[in-house]
Amino acid sequence: MGDGSNEESASESPSGSDAALFDQIQKGRVLLERELEKTIVGQKEVIEQLLICLFSGTHCLITGAPGLAKTLLVRSVAQAFHLDFSRVQFTPDLMPADITGTEILTDNQGHRELRFVPGPVFANVILADEINRTPPKTQSALLEAMQEHQVTAAGKRYGLPKPFFVLATQNPIEMEGTYPLPEAQLDRFMFNVLIDYLPFEDELKVVLDTTSRTAEPIEALFDAKDILQFQALVRKVPVAQDVARYAVRLVSATRPNQPNTPQWVNDSITWGAGLRAAQMLVLGAKARAILHGKTHGRFEDIRSLAPPVLRHRLLLSYKAEAQGMTVENAIEKLLSEIPCES
Repeated sequence: MGDGSNEESASESPSGSDAALFDQIQKGRVLLERELEKTIVGQKEVIEQLLICLFSGTHCLITGAPGLAKTLLVRSVAQAFHLDFSRVQFTPDLMPADITGTEILTDNQGHRELRFVPGPVFANVILADEINRTPPKTQSALLEAMQEHQVTAAGKRYGLPKPFFVLATQNPIEMEGTYPLPEAQLDRFMFNVLIDYLPFEDELKVVLDTTSRTAEPIEALFDAKDILQFQALVRKVPVAQDVARYAVRLVSATRPNQPNTPQWVNDSITWGAGLRAAQMLVLGAKARAILHGKTHGRFEDIRSLAPPVLRHRLLLSYKAEAQGMTVENAIEKLLSEIPCES
Protein backbone atom coordinates (compact mmCIF):
# COMPACT_ATOMS: atom_id res chain seq x y z
CA MET A 1 0.00 0.00 0.00
CA GLY A 2 1.41 3.37 -1.05
CA ASP A 3 4.56 4.17 0.96
CA GLY A 4 4.17 1.22 3.27
CA SER A 5 1.99 2.86 5.87
CA ASN A 6 -1.20 1.05 6.81
CA GLU A 7 -4.21 1.14 9.10
CA GLU A 8 -2.41 -0.59 11.92
CA SER A 9 0.40 1.97 11.92
CA ALA A 10 -2.14 4.62 12.91
CA SER A 11 -3.43 2.60 15.88
CA GLU A 12 -2.39 4.30 19.09
CA SER A 13 -4.13 3.72 22.38
CA PRO A 14 -5.31 6.94 24.02
CA SER A 15 -3.71 7.75 27.33
CA GLY A 16 -4.45 9.88 30.36
CA SER A 17 -7.47 12.18 30.08
CA ASP A 18 -8.00 11.10 26.47
CA ALA A 19 -8.43 7.49 27.60
CA ALA A 20 -11.02 8.60 30.16
CA LEU A 21 -12.92 10.50 27.47
CA PHE A 22 -12.69 7.49 25.14
CA ASP A 23 -14.21 5.25 27.81
CA GLN A 24 -16.86 7.86 28.57
CA ILE A 25 -17.97 7.85 24.94
CA GLN A 26 -18.16 4.04 24.86
CA LYS A 27 -20.28 3.86 28.01
CA GLY A 28 -22.27 6.93 27.04
CA ARG A 29 -23.27 5.51 23.67
CA VAL A 30 -24.96 2.53 25.32
CA LEU A 31 -26.82 4.81 27.74
CA LEU A 32 -27.67 7.23 24.95
CA GLU A 33 -29.23 4.52 22.79
CA ARG A 34 -31.27 3.39 25.80
CA GLU A 35 -32.55 6.93 26.39
CA LEU A 36 -33.41 7.57 22.75
CA GLU A 37 -35.34 4.30 22.59
CA LYS A 38 -37.89 5.98 24.88
CA THR A 39 -39.05 8.12 21.95
CA ILE A 40 -37.32 6.82 18.81
CA VAL A 41 -37.81 3.33 17.37
CA GLY A 42 -35.20 2.03 14.94
CA GLN A 43 -33.22 4.56 12.86
CA LYS A 44 -29.94 3.41 14.45
CA GLU A 45 -27.89 4.35 11.39
CA VAL A 46 -29.49 7.81 11.27
CA ILE A 47 -28.77 8.34 14.98
CA GLU A 48 -25.15 7.28 14.50
CA GLN A 49 -24.70 9.74 11.64
CA LEU A 50 -26.18 12.56 13.74
CA LEU A 51 -23.76 11.74 16.55
CA ILE A 52 -20.84 11.72 14.11
CA CYS A 53 -21.78 15.23 12.97
CA LEU A 54 -22.18 16.41 16.56
CA PHE A 55 -18.84 14.94 17.66
CA SER A 56 -17.18 16.38 14.53
CA GLY A 57 -18.48 19.89 15.17
CA THR A 58 -20.24 20.02 11.80
CA HIS A 59 -23.78 20.33 10.44
CA CYS A 60 -26.26 17.87 8.99
CA LEU A 61 -29.00 17.86 6.36
CA ILE A 62 -31.87 15.40 6.78
CA THR A 63 -34.04 14.41 3.83
CA GLY A 64 -37.23 12.50 4.45
CA ALA A 65 -40.98 12.46 3.94
CA PRO A 66 -43.30 14.11 6.50
CA GLY A 67 -44.20 12.16 9.64
CA LEU A 68 -40.92 10.24 10.04
CA ALA A 69 -40.08 11.85 13.43
CA LYS A 70 -37.29 14.09 12.15
CA THR A 71 -38.15 16.87 14.62
CA LEU A 72 -38.64 14.43 17.48
CA LEU A 73 -35.29 12.81 16.77
CA VAL A 74 -33.40 16.11 16.85
CA ARG A 75 -35.18 17.31 19.97
CA SER A 76 -34.48 14.00 21.72
CA VAL A 77 -30.76 14.18 20.89
CA ALA A 78 -30.62 17.75 22.20
CA GLN A 79 -32.31 16.67 25.44
CA ALA A 80 -29.95 13.72 25.91
CA PHE A 81 -26.99 16.07 25.60
CA HIS A 82 -28.60 18.82 27.73
CA LEU A 83 -28.21 21.36 24.91
CA ASP A 84 -30.29 24.43 24.15
CA PHE A 85 -32.67 23.53 21.32
CA SER A 86 -34.29 25.94 18.89
CA ARG A 87 -36.60 25.20 15.98
CA VAL A 88 -37.15 27.51 13.02
CA GLN A 89 -40.00 26.68 10.64
CA PHE A 90 -38.88 27.98 7.26
CA THR A 91 -41.64 29.59 5.20
CA PRO A 92 -41.65 31.75 2.05
CA ASP A 93 -42.16 34.94 4.11
CA LEU A 94 -39.38 34.26 6.64
CA MET A 95 -36.82 37.08 6.77
CA PRO A 96 -33.09 36.85 7.70
CA ALA A 97 -33.66 38.90 10.86
CA ASP A 98 -36.24 36.32 11.97
CA ILE A 99 -33.34 33.87 12.27
CA THR A 100 -30.34 35.92 13.34
CA GLY A 101 -32.11 38.56 15.44
CA THR A 102 -32.63 42.29 15.07
CA GLU A 103 -32.10 45.61 16.81
CA ILE A 104 -35.03 47.25 18.55
CA LEU A 105 -35.43 50.72 20.00
CA THR A 106 -35.61 50.64 23.80
CA ASP A 107 -35.92 53.21 26.57
CA ASN A 108 -33.01 53.15 29.03
CA GLN A 109 -33.69 55.62 31.87
CA GLY A 110 -35.08 58.22 29.54
CA HIS A 111 -32.55 57.62 26.78
CA ARG A 112 -33.54 55.79 23.67
CA GLU A 113 -31.07 53.28 22.35
CA LEU A 114 -30.89 50.35 19.99
CA ARG A 115 -30.59 46.96 21.62
CA PHE A 116 -29.86 43.71 19.79
CA VAL A 117 -32.39 40.97 20.43
CA PRO A 118 -30.88 37.56 19.57
CA GLY A 119 -32.85 35.33 17.19
CA PRO A 120 -33.44 31.59 17.44
CA VAL A 121 -30.02 30.88 15.92
CA PHE A 122 -28.51 31.61 19.34
CA ALA A 123 -28.80 28.06 20.63
CA ASN A 124 -26.67 24.90 20.63
CA VAL A 125 -28.90 22.83 18.33
CA ILE A 126 -30.83 24.57 15.55
CA LEU A 127 -33.50 22.67 13.66
CA ALA A 128 -34.03 24.45 10.35
CA ASP A 129 -37.29 22.75 9.41
CA GLU A 130 -38.04 22.54 5.67
CA ILE A 131 -35.19 24.86 4.82
CA ASN A 132 -35.95 24.65 1.10
CA ARG A 133 -39.29 26.47 1.60
CA THR A 134 -37.69 29.87 2.12
CA PRO A 135 -36.01 32.13 -0.50
CA PRO A 136 -32.21 32.12 -0.96
CA LYS A 137 -31.85 35.46 0.84
CA THR A 138 -33.07 33.88 4.06
CA GLN A 139 -31.28 30.58 3.45
CA SER A 140 -28.01 32.51 3.18
CA ALA A 141 -28.58 34.02 6.63
CA LEU A 142 -27.45 30.66 7.99
CA LEU A 143 -24.22 30.59 5.96
CA GLU A 144 -22.22 32.91 8.22
CA ALA A 145 -23.58 31.21 11.32
CA MET A 146 -22.70 27.74 10.03
CA GLN A 147 -19.21 28.62 8.81
CA GLU A 148 -18.04 31.33 11.21
CA HIS A 149 -20.21 30.52 14.26
CA GLN A 150 -21.25 34.16 14.46
CA VAL A 151 -23.86 36.56 13.07
CA THR A 152 -23.43 40.15 11.99
CA ALA A 153 -26.15 42.71 12.72
CA ALA A 154 -25.81 46.47 12.14
CA GLY A 155 -22.08 46.06 11.63
CA LYS A 156 -21.52 44.23 14.92
CA ARG A 157 -20.51 40.60 15.28
CA TYR A 158 -22.15 38.36 17.84
CA GLY A 159 -20.63 35.01 18.69
CA LEU A 160 -22.85 31.94 18.85
CA PRO A 161 -22.87 29.50 21.79
CA LYS A 162 -20.62 26.45 21.69
CA PRO A 163 -21.19 23.77 20.61
CA PHE A 164 -23.23 24.94 17.62
CA PHE A 165 -25.01 22.41 15.43
CA VAL A 166 -27.38 23.18 12.53
CA LEU A 167 -29.65 20.39 11.42
CA ALA A 168 -31.78 21.23 8.40
CA THR A 169 -34.61 19.14 7.01
CA GLN A 170 -36.10 19.12 3.56
CA ASN A 171 -39.09 17.34 2.10
CA PRO A 172 -38.20 15.48 -1.13
CA ILE A 173 -41.85 15.02 -2.13
CA GLU A 174 -43.40 18.48 -2.32
CA MET A 175 -41.10 20.43 -4.62
CA GLU A 176 -43.65 23.00 -5.82
CA GLY A 177 -43.02 26.40 -4.27
CA THR A 178 -39.60 25.42 -2.91
CA TYR A 179 -36.16 26.93 -3.40
CA PRO A 180 -33.40 24.34 -3.85
CA LEU A 181 -30.40 25.03 -1.65
CA PRO A 182 -27.44 26.53 -3.53
CA GLU A 183 -24.38 24.31 -3.86
CA ALA A 184 -22.32 26.63 -1.63
CA GLN A 185 -24.71 26.08 1.25
CA LEU A 186 -25.18 22.37 0.60
CA ASP A 187 -21.41 21.96 0.86
CA ARG A 188 -21.51 23.32 4.43
CA PHE A 189 -23.42 20.25 5.56
CA MET A 190 -21.22 17.30 6.45
CA PHE A 191 -23.92 14.71 5.71
CA ASN A 192 -27.15 14.44 3.80
CA VAL A 193 -28.92 11.80 5.89
CA LEU A 194 -31.86 9.95 4.37
CA ILE A 195 -34.70 8.91 6.67
CA ASP A 196 -36.88 6.20 5.20
CA TYR A 197 -40.05 4.49 6.38
CA LEU A 198 -39.66 2.05 9.26
CA PRO A 199 -39.87 -1.73 8.81
CA PHE A 200 -43.31 -3.17 9.52
CA GLU A 201 -42.57 -4.41 13.05
CA ASP A 202 -40.95 -1.12 14.09
CA GLU A 203 -43.85 0.88 12.67
CA LEU A 204 -46.30 -1.35 14.53
CA LYS A 205 -44.41 -0.72 17.78
CA VAL A 206 -44.54 3.05 17.23
CA VAL A 207 -48.29 2.95 16.60
CA LEU A 208 -48.98 0.86 19.71
CA ASP A 209 -46.66 2.87 21.98
CA THR A 210 -47.79 6.33 20.90
CA THR A 211 -51.49 5.51 21.19
CA SER A 212 -51.37 3.84 24.59
CA ARG A 213 -48.95 5.77 26.77
CA THR A 214 -47.07 9.03 27.20
CA ALA A 215 -43.40 8.86 26.31
CA GLU A 216 -40.97 8.81 29.22
CA PRO A 217 -38.84 11.94 29.65
CA ILE A 218 -35.29 11.73 28.33
CA GLU A 219 -32.54 12.14 30.90
CA ALA A 220 -29.57 14.36 30.10
CA LEU A 221 -26.38 12.28 29.91
CA PHE A 222 -23.86 14.89 28.75
CA ASP A 223 -23.57 18.67 28.68
CA ALA A 224 -22.04 21.25 26.35
CA LYS A 225 -18.62 20.95 28.02
CA ASP A 226 -18.59 17.20 27.39
CA ILE A 227 -19.40 17.70 23.70
CA LEU A 228 -16.54 20.19 23.26
CA GLN A 229 -14.17 17.67 24.87
CA PHE A 230 -15.46 14.91 22.58
CA GLN A 231 -14.93 17.16 19.55
CA ALA A 232 -11.35 17.85 20.64
CA LEU A 233 -10.73 14.11 21.08
CA VAL A 234 -12.04 13.33 17.58
CA ARG A 235 -9.43 15.67 16.09
CA LYS A 236 -6.69 13.69 17.83
CA VAL A 237 -7.73 10.33 16.38
CA PRO A 238 -5.00 9.16 13.98
CA VAL A 239 -5.71 8.16 10.39
CA ALA A 240 -3.15 6.28 8.32
CA GLN A 241 -1.93 8.03 5.21
CA ASP A 242 -3.29 5.24 3.04
CA VAL A 243 -6.77 5.73 4.52
CA ALA A 244 -6.64 9.49 3.89
CA ARG A 245 -5.31 8.84 0.39
CA TYR A 246 -8.26 6.55 -0.30
CA ALA A 247 -10.69 9.28 0.78
CA VAL A 248 -9.04 11.77 -1.58
CA ARG A 249 -9.01 9.25 -4.46
CA LEU A 250 -12.66 8.47 -3.92
CA VAL A 251 -13.65 12.14 -3.96
CA SER A 252 -11.43 13.11 -6.89
CA ALA A 253 -12.93 10.27 -8.95
CA THR A 254 -16.29 12.08 -8.85
CA ARG A 255 -14.92 15.04 -10.83
CA PRO A 256 -15.49 14.78 -14.58
CA ASN A 257 -12.74 15.42 -17.13
CA GLN A 258 -9.91 15.03 -14.64
CA PRO A 259 -6.90 12.68 -14.86
CA ASN A 260 -7.75 9.13 -13.77
CA THR A 261 -11.48 9.87 -13.71
CA PRO A 262 -13.52 6.87 -14.96
CA GLN A 263 -15.12 7.42 -18.36
CA TRP A 264 -18.63 6.76 -17.03
CA VAL A 265 -18.14 9.65 -14.58
CA ASN A 266 -17.32 11.97 -17.49
CA ASP A 267 -20.55 10.87 -19.16
CA SER A 268 -22.83 10.83 -16.11
CA ILE A 269 -21.71 13.49 -13.63
CA THR A 270 -21.82 17.19 -14.43
CA TRP A 271 -20.24 18.40 -11.21
CA GLY A 272 -18.29 16.40 -8.64
CA ALA A 273 -17.40 16.82 -4.99
CA GLY A 274 -14.89 19.38 -3.79
CA LEU A 275 -12.10 19.37 -1.23
CA ARG A 276 -14.49 19.68 1.72
CA ALA A 277 -15.93 16.24 0.90
CA ALA A 278 -12.56 14.57 1.48
CA GLN A 279 -12.13 16.53 4.70
CA MET A 280 -15.55 15.42 5.91
CA LEU A 281 -14.82 11.79 5.03
CA VAL A 282 -11.64 11.75 7.10
CA LEU A 283 -13.12 13.71 10.00
CA GLY A 284 -16.23 11.54 9.99
CA ALA A 285 -14.07 8.39 9.91
CA LYS A 286 -12.37 9.56 13.10
CA ALA A 287 -15.67 10.14 14.90
CA ARG A 288 -17.16 6.86 13.67
CA ALA A 289 -14.07 4.97 14.80
CA ILE A 290 -14.47 6.29 18.35
CA LEU A 291 -18.16 5.41 18.40
CA HIS A 292 -17.24 1.87 17.38
CA GLY A 293 -14.57 1.58 20.07
CA LYS A 294 -11.63 1.91 17.67
CA THR A 295 -8.61 4.14 18.19
CA HIS A 296 -7.94 5.02 14.55
CA GLY A 297 -9.86 5.77 11.35
CA ARG A 298 -10.24 2.82 9.00
CA PHE A 299 -11.07 2.10 5.35
CA GLU A 300 -14.46 0.74 6.38
CA ASP A 301 -15.27 4.05 8.09
CA ILE A 302 -14.56 5.92 4.84
CA ARG A 303 -16.66 3.52 2.78
CA SER A 304 -19.54 3.57 5.26
CA LEU A 305 -19.71 7.38 5.27
CA ALA A 306 -19.26 7.89 1.51
CA PRO A 307 -23.04 7.93 0.74
CA PRO A 308 -24.08 10.63 3.27
CA VAL A 309 -21.00 12.71 2.43
CA LEU A 310 -21.32 12.53 -1.36
CA ARG A 311 -25.05 12.31 -2.13
CA HIS A 312 -25.62 16.10 -1.88
CA ARG A 313 -22.35 17.00 -3.57
CA LEU A 314 -22.80 15.23 -6.92
CA LEU A 315 -24.78 16.67 -9.82
CA LEU A 316 -25.86 14.12 -12.42
CA SER A 317 -26.10 14.97 -16.10
CA TYR A 318 -29.49 15.09 -17.82
CA LYS A 319 -28.43 12.10 -19.90
CA ALA A 320 -27.68 10.02 -16.79
CA GLU A 321 -31.00 10.95 -15.18
CA ALA A 322 -32.85 10.12 -18.40
CA GLN A 323 -31.24 6.68 -18.34
CA GLY A 324 -32.51 6.12 -14.80
CA MET A 325 -29.26 6.60 -12.91
CA THR A 326 -29.48 8.05 -9.38
CA VAL A 327 -26.83 9.60 -7.15
CA GLU A 328 -27.01 6.49 -4.96
CA ASN A 329 -26.23 4.33 -8.01
CA ALA A 330 -23.25 6.52 -8.85
CA ILE A 331 -21.85 6.28 -5.31
CA GLU A 332 -22.27 2.48 -5.25
CA LYS A 333 -20.47 2.24 -8.60
CA LEU A 334 -17.61 4.41 -7.33
CA LEU A 335 -17.20 2.29 -4.20
CA SER A 336 -17.11 -0.89 -6.27
CA GLU A 337 -14.53 0.48 -8.74
CA ILE A 338 -12.20 2.52 -6.53
CA PRO A 339 -10.09 0.06 -4.50
CA CYS A 340 -8.83 0.75 -1.00
CA GLU A 341 -5.29 -0.09 -2.06
CA SER A 342 -3.56 2.29 -4.44
